Amino acid sequence: MKEYKVINWKAGLSNNNRKLEDTLNEYAKQGWNAFHIAENSFRIVFERNKNR
Repeated sequence: MKEYKVINWKAGLSNNNRKLEDTLNEYAKQGWNAFHIAENSFRIVFERNKNR
């Protein structure tokens, strides 16, 4: 079974790519995979196996 997490990405004016990379890596350490990144709404949907 899968579980999902949705976060609202807060884009900034400086170091935006670095902050996004850090956020993705932090969730990856917790077993989450980026499932969908919405360009216009700044939402990221993560997916992982619930019974891991």
